[in-house]
Amino acid sequence: MAKLTILFGITCLVATITALPTFDSEHFDEGKNWAVLVAGSKGWINYRHQADVSHAYQIIRKNGIPDERIVVMMYDDIAYSEENPTPGKIINRPNGPNVYVDMLKDYTKDEVNPTNFFNILLGNKDKVSGGSGKVLKSGPNDRVFINFVDHGAPGLVAFPNDIMTAKMLNETITQMFERKMFKQLVFYLEACEAGSMFQNILPDNMKVYVTTASDPSHSSYACYYDKERGTYLGDVYSVNWMQNSDKVNMKKETLIRQFDIVRNETKTSRVCRYGDLSFDKEDLDDFQGEPTSKNPPKPFDPEKLPPMDSVPAPDVPLVILRNRIVNAKSDSERQWYIKQIDDLVDLRAKVSNTMKSIVLEAVEKNQDLADHIMDRQKHDIKNFDCLHSATKLFSDNCYNLGQNEFAMRLIYALVNMCEMEEVSSSKIEWAINKICRKL
Repeated sequence: MAKLTILFGITCLVATITALPTFDSEHFDEGKNWAVLVAGSKGWINYRHQADVSHAYQIIRKNGIPDERIVVMMYDDIAYSEENPTPGKIINRPNGPNVYVDMLKDYTKDEVNPTNFFNILLGNKDKVSGGSGKVLKSGPNDRVFINFVDHGAPGLVAFPNDIMTAKMLNETITQMFERKMFKQLVFYLEACEAGSMFQNILPDNMKVYVTTASDPSHSSYACYYDKERGTYLGDVYSVNWMQNSDKVNMKKETLIRQFDIVRNETKTSRVCRYGDLSFDKEDLDDFQGEPTSKNPPKPFDPEKLPPMDSVPAPDVPLVILRNRIVNAKSDSERQWYIKQIDDLVDLRAKVSNTMKSIVLEAVEKNQDLADHIMDRQKHDIKNFDCLHSATKLFSDNCYNLGQNEFAMRLIYALVNMCEMEEVSSSKIEWAINKICRKL
């Protein structure tokens, strides 16, 4: 098979891999639209992720896609949390509407996991565990929209108690393509280093169009700190694309037009796109609505957005705790939050020292080389097999990356080692096993 030429998008490198064989796209009907919406985190501190996905559901549902063709995965511990001053209500912007109203929840709590996600995408109803049992039943004439929101790191995104690597995700998308489960697929990913899930691994000829909140090596940003709730209400990229979908006529707004608007409005991170750009002039309602509907689009929240405060997603836990110290109503409450910061700083130091020890073992005590590896990410990901094995092993044996966002910030060290000839995959895995046995 011939190698494809590397293409450049408007803002980010759209790297391609060996082309997969195409299939005949002729169709006898217009097909149906399907959507899979995933909030991959849990906890009040991550309020914004479930708020984003709840908002996305409202947009898609009001624009005509019926519940039987929407699958929602969310931990669902926010709306009725003891920390919620408005029980049963979730908002995605200051003074915004309730995005939780009539919310669809197919998979909640521990049902929100990578195995269920993959089986939903592949239509494996007999293999999903718990929940509604709903899976995609799409075919070659159908369009699929996927919106995934959570924490990310180089080559991975998180679930509440687990991770999904770029290798795992792209293998699943390829299986969907080979099973002819879509005519076109659009994927919007909100996460730090989100571009690393697709750069150098997603082919450009599978009718899969992706936009990401960030490029392969930088953070995405949270926005709208809410003093009453003590957490952030949204993420900049997600709020921007949904504001655009809320405001425009989806039968006239195109994918490329939305991308350009979101890229320009998202000044905190580098919004990117990957994959097959050949259908970027398709209308939004081909994916986020029901194009066969004769009813006019129904905006959910078309009001102009208030000015955004924003913070890099990795800084959110500390910023929230510092804000809570400022807003504390008593000295004892203030001291409680100070202790939480101290504990968080101590944990981060422990995690950092663990990764440094792993690197030093993997390079056979070569301190200069270890320091070079730990300095910063120096390589694009190309050895996805090595990174998949190393990150899964680290998450399983050292610190659960689905539960430790700071540990995700150190995955760049595993990238650096996987991309170096001096360090084999077996050495990395040996070092992880040796160091993490002591934890």
